[in-house]
Amino acid sequence: MTARTIAGDWHPGTIPENVQLDAGAYIETTYSFHLYRSIRPTGIVFGANCSAYIGCMFDMGPEAQFQVGAFTLLNGLWLIADQSVVIGTHCLISWNVVIMDNFRASTDIFQRRRMLEIFATCRKPEVFAPLAPRPVVIGNNVWVGFDCCILPGVHIGEGAVIGARSVVNTDVPPYTIAVGNPARLIRTLNKENHVVANRSP
Repeated sequence: MTARTIAGDWHPGTIPENVQLDAGAYIETTYSFHLYRSIRPTGIVFGANCSAYIGCMFDMGPEAQFQVGAFTLLNGLWLIADQSVVIGTHCLISWNVVIMDNFRASTDIFQRRRMLEIFATCRKPEVFAPLAPRPVVIGNNVWVGFDCCILPGVHIGEGAVIGARSVVNTDVPPYTIAVGNPARLIRTLNKENHVVANRSP
């Protein structure tokens, strides 16, 4: 990558200036920033050797921040953030996962109708005024299966596994497996068998 472009990228875009790429971080295409609107001094931090493959979309509002830890793999993540989403190190986020810190639409039918009427007159997504966002935190060594949805305010503990197509609306303790819609704990993992000693680079 040079001049914040990506060699061989099919999309003629650039990586935004407020996106920090640590050593070895890999972004497959600048199209992932098509819906990126963060104006924070640092909107995204991609940790060392993490990767974001085609299909990822960083749909981030003006005040949003996103942090990805070292060696984490994002394989087609759709991120919806208006405040803060943090993913730890050595995580595997499978394809078609949605992580959101904001629903961006009211559960009140009248507010939602009004929002859609405004949108119909201007066709600009900015009119979807965000509700109060709730940060999402995903710990180290977490595996999120394909087609999962992680909802606002959720904290997923270190070493947890989220089964495919689960909808996570409550916190998931460390070293557990959660599956279903809504996701429920089905197993506790043996922490001692999953702890990896820290190694010097």
